[in-house]
Amino acid sequence: MRLVAIEQERIPDMAALWNNNLSAFPMRQSLLRQNSFDDENICYQASRLAVDQENQVIGMLIAKRWQEDLDVAMPKEAGWIQVLLVDQQYRRQGIGRQLLQHAENTFCSIGIQQIVLGRDPYHYFPGIPAEDSESCLWFEKQGYLNQGEDYDLLHSYEESPPEITSFEKERGDVSFQTLQLAGKEAFLAFLHRCFPGRWEYEAMHYFQKGGKGREFIVLKKADKIIGFCRINDAHSPYIAQNVYWAPLFEQELGGIGPLGVDAEERGQGLGLAIVEAGIHILRERGIRHIVIDWTGLVTFYQKLGYQPWKKYISYKKEY
Repeated sequence: MRLVAIEQERIPDMAALWNNNLSAFPMRQSLLRQNSFDDENICYQASRLAVDQENQVIGMLIAKRWQEDLDVAMPKEAGWIQVLLVDQQYRRQGIGRQLLQHAENTFCSIGIQQIVLGRDPYHYFPGIPAEDSESCLWFEKQGYLNQGEDYDLLHSYEESPPEITSFEKERGDVSFQTLQLAGKEAFLAFLHRCFPGRWEYEAMHYFQKGGKGREFIVLKKADKIIGFCRINDAHSPYIAQNVYWAPLFEQELGGIGPLGVDAEERGQGLGLAIVEAGIHILRERGIRHIVIDWTGLVTFYQKLGYQPWKKYISYKKEY
């Protein structure tokens, strides 16, 4: 076994390794290219493939660090392990440890102060899938500390639902509407003011990739944006996080989130209402299955019938 640099030419081999070992999360080559190689935050010097004597990929580690020149609040001191995977047949031979040690040593040499498992820009997971308890224990032995739980939630609607009535687009002094491209700057300004960081970053990338606004529901009061909800489907400008695992479903998968309401306007039930608006639009598009990803607000979403589908354990290591 030896460690070699990762390269896009090995995407088919990497996807095959993934699908042979993580069938609950079916990997598409297009998703692997988008989330790993097309992300300019990928840290090639910390990332490696493990290959056998026949040069077959038997393990991989993809690492990232913040490298984009954007005025957005993202953690400059963090390094991310996007994925660490070793083929079942080659485990317990120290391969995973070699891959991780290489990444950790590289991160330390460039001043990274903490390493986070998942949660990277264009992440696959917000942590380790909880059913993989063996990996959780393994990372704990390597000094990674449990930071809590997150969930993907799912609700599947009837095949032939009752006719969808027109959603109430105005409630009192607020209104819900699909974002128009002309409102892009006002929307980004709202995110910068109320939700600086990851959500702002993801919206900036959405527009850079040609998004026109149909993936965002905005909540307005006196013509001012006070809240938002993102919705995704197969026609979104890129594969969004809550539809990553769409191949698990025979019908089209839709996604809800993130969402947020201006802190000055909370406590009025507007968060739940804007989720209902997003669900209504996805249902109008004929979508039966909807996922809400990466959340700890299980009780909140259960009010709308959403239940835990996948569970993740978050880990990080400080230096």
